[in-house]
Amino acid sequence: VSFEVMPGQTVAIVGASGAGKSSIISLLPRFYDLDSGSIILDGQDISQVTLASLRRQIALVSQDAILFDMSIANNIRFGRLDASQKEIEDAARAASADGFIRQLDNGYNMRVGSNGNRLSGGQRQRIAIARAILKDAPLLVLDEATSALDAEVETLIQDALLRLSKGRTTIVIAHRLSTIQDADHIVVLDEGRVVEHGTHQALMTRKGHYANLCALQALTG
Repeated sequence: VSFEVMPGQTVAIVGASGAGKSSIISLLPRFYDLDSGSIILDGQDISQVTLASLRRQIALVSQDAILFDMSIANNIRFGRLDASQKEIEDAARAASADGFIRQLDNGYNMRVGSNGNRLSGGQRQRIAIARAILKDAPLLVLDEATSALDAEVETLIQDALLRLSKGRTTIVIAHRLSTIQDADHIVVLDEGRVVEHGTHQALMTRKGHYANLCALQALTG
């Protein structure tokens, strides 16, 4: 597997289940270390820097938003521990979360329960996005961040993710290929290998793996 992501680009990684998408995402923040090869971030081999300095550069929003049994404000504050209440609320507003938070009992002070079980899936995701906005890291990683949501909530969250990714280098894993048609570059994996790469239009014209994946989702263009 070899590909390059330029500063400010949005690059999508797609492929069937088991193709290796999540493995790549896990290697970036060094949840696992490489057996061979290298990952270079801003000219630095990530295996040669501290975990703390590496992870400060990355904001991750995954399909399963991890929340802690504490207040909504403190869950967002994990993005940056010295953030003020105003900065937390500004981040929530950008994540389309401020409106529903203010309608809850105790608002930002409401405890979310074990892993956020007092909130809906869409609400948990917007809290996670607010946390990522507050962190303000230069590299944004989205791991199927909307795949478990209904269409109405997905639209809200896609809008929030668009605001979050603006001006950042963004790597996206997407189950719904309709959400990544506008990516600057798409990398197609199959059985752990890069088999195609290019824009949506170029890959559709090629009529290969990517076009077949789109056909399975009745996606044209």
